[in-house]
Amino acid sequence: MTVNTIIILVIIGVAAGMLSGLVGVGGGIIIVPALVYILGYSQKNAQGTSLGLLLLPVFIVSLYYYYKAGEVNLKAIPFLAIGFLIGGYFGSKLALSLPDEMVKKIFAILMIVVAVKMMFFDKKSKISGKESITHVEKN
Repeated sequence: MTVNTIIILVIIGVAAGMLSGLVGVGGGIIIVPALVYILGYSQKNAQGTSLGLLLLPVFIVSLYYYYKAGEVNLKAIPFLAIGFLIGGYFGSKLALSLPDEMVKKIFAILMIVVAVKMMFFDKKSKISGKESITHVEKN
């Protein structure tokens, strides 16, 4: 791996980390497209590399500040993790069985659908801020 590639990877990581801390995105929205279009990774390799990042405790700083602000639902995390583990198993099996171009198109469609929903059809959250910790502790 060249020094230039390492610098690009660090810059991609910084951008993903900043956006993760800012709006909760990183892997799929920033890292995967950056690895594909800047460094020439295949879609599957970019996705696998991005998933590898989840194994590291790199988001602990962002998590800490969100937790201090009362913006972490601790009771939800184990269930999301279980679902993520199961979904990750089946999703990766499916992705690896499909052609790279098909996976790229599925990824692009998902980003468009989520963007349109958030822009035009998003409902106001019932639980936010300090209220979320209070709500969780009462239940």
